[in-house]
Amino acid sequence: MISGMDQFPTTESAVTALRTLAAEYGREIEVSHDIGADQTSRRSAAGVGITMDPDGSLPHEAYVDLGGSPQVSVRLFPEDDALITVEGVECPDVPRDDVPAFLRSLYDGLAHVKARRFPPGYFLIVPLPGDRTHREFMPMITLTPWLSSRVR
Repeated sequence: MISGMDQFPTTESAVTALRTLAAEYGREIEVSHDIGADQTSRRSAAGVGITMDPDGSLPHEAYVDLGGSPQVSVRLFPEDDALITVEGVECPDVPRDDVPAFLRSLYDGLAHVKARRFPPGYFLIVPLPGDRTHREFMPMITLTPWLSSRVR
């Protein structure tokens, strides 16, 4: 089901895939849902009591917290993207379809941290299907023990 080329047209389908992934890797999972334009984080302009978008749909956002090491949380937005936080490092604008593959790379040990000498800093590099990678800059001070163990 979660091969890396799967598509998740809704937030709920992505949450279902993350539940399957958590069970596969033996991780605890906690999910909270925000449904309606007045509840989702990117719809702050919605008026009081307005729950639907102008097209009549209900926007659905979910926050997923996965247990274990590394500490991972995922915020799935209604706009088909996600914010993944790994050990305090935010990885914004990850396409919703890539979220399970991103987590699989973390849990399989494929993700690593690349050090840069000048200017000093580190990059969290997460391989994705199709010879793609997600690369996120992180200052030296944010290295946790898990991230330090992945430095190349």
